Amino acid sequence: MTLYTHIDSNIKRTWILFTIFFVLIIGIGWFLSYYYNSSYILFTAIGFSVLMSFFSYWNSDKIVLAISKAKPLKKEENPELYNLVENLTITAGLPMPRIFVINELSPNAFATGRNTKKAVVVVTQGLINILNRSELEGVIAHELSHIGNKDMLLQTVVVVLVGSIVLLSDLFIRWGLFRGKGRSSNREGGQVQVIIMVIGLAFILLSPLFAKLIQMSISRKREFLADASGALLTRYPEGLASALEKISKSSIPLKSANKATAHLYIAEPFRGKKVSNFFSTHPPVEERIKRLRGMSL
Repeated sequence: MTLYTHIDSNIKRTWILFTIFFVLIIGIGWFLSYYYNSSYILFTAIGFSVLMSFFSYWNSDKIVLAISKAKPLKKEENPELYNLVENLTITAGLPMPRIFVINELSPNAFATGRNTKKAVVVVTQGLINILNRSELEGVIAHELSHIGNKDMLLQTVVVVLVGSIVLLSDLFIRWGLFRGKGRSSNREGGQVQVIIMVIGLAFILLSPLFAKLIQMSISRKREFLADASGALLTRYPEGLASALEKISKSSIPLKSANKATAHLYIAEPFRGKKVSNFFSTHPPVEERIKRLRGMSL
C-alpha cells in the first residue's frame, strides 16, 4: 500500500464508519419503536445519528483533549519542544500544529484534529522527562506522519462514535427495555414478536462488541506506516526505535486514557494489564522496533 492509497483508504473508512454508526443507531431505534409501538423513538434515533455524525466530525478533537486532560503548551514554557515540533513540521511541509501536554508521568503521545490546519500533537510530561532529543524527534515525527497521512481524523472520530454506541446501548438496557411495558403479545403474532424481541435484545446487548470491532477495524498497518514515515522524516530510525523501547519499559499506567482513546496513542497506554494481540489496538512493540532497526535510509 502506498502513502496515497493509504490516505484515500482512510477517507473512505471514515465515511464507512459514519454509515455503520448510522445503521447501528437506527437499528436500536427501530427495535425500541417496535417494542414500545412508538415511531417517535425511531425518528429520535435517526436525528441522534445525524447530529452525532456532524458533532463528532467538528468536535471530536475537543472531546478527546478534554477526556485526556491535555493542556495547551505555550512556547515560553518549553521552547525546546516547541522549536523541535516547528522544525519537523517545516521539513514535513505541514502547518504548525498546536501542542498540548498531559501532566502524567507515563510516557506517551498522540495526534488529533479533523485536518492538518486543526491538528494537535499531544505528549505526556513523562515522555518529555525520559526521552533525549533524537528520541523525542522520532516520536513527534511519528505523530506528524499520522497528521500527514490523515490517520488522525479516522482515529479521533471513532472515539466519539464508538463511545456513543456503547453509551446508548447501556442506557437502553438500563432504562429502555427493563422499565415500563412494551408491546404485548397475542396468540396470532406472539411467536413473531418473541423472535423480534430476542433479536432486538441480542442486538442491543452486542452493540458494544460491534463498536469494539469497528474500533479494531482501524488497521494496525497505520502504526507501521507512521513509524516508517516518521523515520524518513528524521532520517534516523534509531531515534524512534529507542523511544519505543523506553516507552514500553515504563510500568506507569496512563490514568487519563480509556478504552475509547487507547488506539490514539503511539503505544498501549495501559500498563500491568496483559492485552491479547487480537484485542490490542497496537502491533507488538518488538516488531515495530525490529522493522525500524531493519530500515536502510
